[in-house]
Amino acid sequence: MFKLTSLNLNGIRSATTKGAEAWIAATAPDCICVQEIKAQASDMAGRFEVLAGMKGHFHFAEKKGYSGVGVYSRHEPSDVVVGFDSEEFDAEGRYVETRFDKPGRKFSVISAYFPSGSSGELRQEAKFRFLAKMHTHLMGLKAERDFILCGDINIAHQKEDLKNWRGNQKNSGFLPEERDWMTKLLHKTEATGGLVDVYRQLQPDTTDACYTWWSNRGQAYANNVGWRLDYHLATPAVAALARCESIYKDEKFSDHAPITIGYEMTL
Repeated sequence: MFKLTSLNLNGIRSATTKGAEAWIAATAPDCICVQEIKAQASDMAGRFEVLAGMKGHFHFAEKKGYSGVGVYSRHEPSDVVVGFDSEEFDAEGRYVETRFDKPGRKFSVISAYFPSGSSGELRQEAKFRFLAKMHTHLMGLKAERDFILCGDINIAHQKEDLKNWRGNQKNSGFLPEERDWMTKLLHKTEATGGLVDVYRQLQPDTTDACYTWWSNRGQAYANNVGWRLDYHLATPAVAALARCESIYKDEKFSDHAPITIGYEMTL
């Protein structure tokens, strides 16, 4: 079984002080994709290059204390690809791809952190540009290899994926254009789709249990007023190997909960 976890840390230094590293060591995934490291290479040196015995591969943002993604793995990748869009978004540290290729198989584990548009119109426009570029990139990748993209997508796809869907239809993360992007990506027969939302494949009907993010405002976490923003998006052949899933909520390492899926495969 290949055990793969995704977790938005909201700062690696903060999350580890809250017990994230001990939890990772105890649950022992084969890989963990992390987002919002909020650190530079110099901050990671001597402390966070290895986490719970796993070596990390990272894409750092140029801006200090901002974004950043990583993949920690028990297995050495055959290659690591850092960034996907040198024109605009690579400076923000949003994409790292670890490849585990061997004869007869091309397979990648990707950690990605999609932009939020909640701070205003300019960032929402940037988010739409990111989505367009990411779609093109993923379709090209799908034509060449199997992969699982883990990450904070910053989109709740359906009304079952957030508590207050009626009141959020004009808010970033649940805009019709964002949801349409997800629908297009997940379309089963169109050439512009073909990816699988693995959690929903395993749990098609959950509502309150599916949330992975809660606002720090009010009593959102205590009242489970949440959103499902963290995904495993996989090519169909890999998604078909998914057997079990869990969203861990017993401890709170950040404003996101880790989502783990077990796949009947080995690296």
